[in-house]
Amino acid sequence: MSLDQPPGHDPAPVQRPEQSLPVQASPAPVQPVWSRPVRPSRAGRIVVAVVGIVLAGLALLVVFVYLTTFLGTGALLFGLLLALLPLAVVLLAVRWIDRWDPEPRPALIFALLWGAGISIFSALVFDLGVQITIAASAGALTGSDFASAVIQAPIVEEVAKGFGVLVLFWAVRRHFGGPVDGIVYATTIAAGFAFSENIQYFGLAMTEGTAQSLGITFLLRGVFSPFAHVTFTICIGLALGLAARRGATKSAAVGYFLLGLVPAIALHALWNGSTFVLAADASVLFYYVVVQVPLFIVAILIVVFLRRQEERITLRRLHEYSQAGWFTPAEVSMLGTGAGRRQALAWGRRQDRPKKLAMRRFIADATRLAFVRDRLVRGQSTPALHAYEARLFQLLMNHRADVLGPTLPGAAPAAR
Repeated sequence: MSLDQPPGHDPAPVQRPEQSLPVQASPAPVQPVWSRPVRPSRAGRIVVAVVGIVLAGLALLVVFVYLTTFLGTGALLFGLLLALLPLAVVLLAVRWIDRWDPEPRPALIFALLWGAGISIFSALVFDLGVQITIAASAGALTGSDFASAVIQAPIVEEVAKGFGVLVLFWAVRRHFGGPVDGIVYATTIAAGFAFSENIQYFGLAMTEGTAQSLGITFLLRGVFSPFAHVTFTICIGLALGLAARRGATKSAAVGYFLLGLVPAIALHALWNGSTFVLAADASVLFYYVVVQVPLFIVAILIVVFLRRQEERITLRRLHEYSQAGWFTPAEVSMLGTGAGRRQALAWGRRQDRPKKLAMRRFIADATRLAFVRDRLVRGQSTPALHAYEARLFQLLMNHRADVLGPTLPGAAPAAR
């Protein structure tokens, strides 16, 4: 399917310098080796997704078993219930960030399990290795709470979380198109990590402290800092998102990963180090207001800016398709603006279920098409990307046919 012409129209021939050399004519007509593109099998991707989710889930199960050994089942369940509250807040933020161009549900599930399971498991194994090394040194090495919290934890935890974002960059490259995607995956991984970590903190506060200490722990971790880990890890997500936007290869993405890892570790070390430097409650609160709140506000502003940039890209690229006949101007306005989408979804809610789903899929696939076009314009043209574009064209024609079918009485027609 041509990028610049609607179905049924052949593009005008373009004269190139190399056409001055004639091609030798074939002595006889040839038989085509294929007549239509073959849709690639999804079996391989499904298997990889299932295996990844299962392995990450098993790692989370191991973490739960480990926590049960010193918390007990009751404290574990109590800590888990409390940890669900800040987790829900962060996941709602992820849903808002990811609303314009939603990521695949399996990828988000894997990201959450990576943070809650594999990242925590990796940090525990590394810490165990450090303790064994210190014990085997016969006093030559000594442990330090400061070194563990300000040096070891930021490095190990951010590497563990950030590597999950890199794995997703490699595994779901088609759906990892820019900084917003990187932020979504990084935030989900960080949310999972904080969830498992909070279970431990809340459980210990319940078993070893008083109700007051439990309340203070929940206030600090569940109210004041549910986005602390998110603020650290989105540095890696942003870096890998820029790698995706610039068409970086899988190997080149490692450099972007390391680039984002540096500020992630620095912010994490700053956060942990403040608890050692600032002992008084008033000092900690002052630090939180002066340092952490501005950092959080900056992160919000970056996310808002990037989301609006996504909307502008969608509108611009769909307008280009509109000029080639793929969309009407009204459809571009409907698909490329927030107000237009809300109107379209409101219309869909008055229809039967198949038509409602068709409208949602029409919006989703049109958005994906816009970002495919953006990658092509940026010089990231590959046969696989062109094949994906052609597939989206076909899906959109099918969705349009479903949307434009018979409407229910009293419902206004969709934009045409």
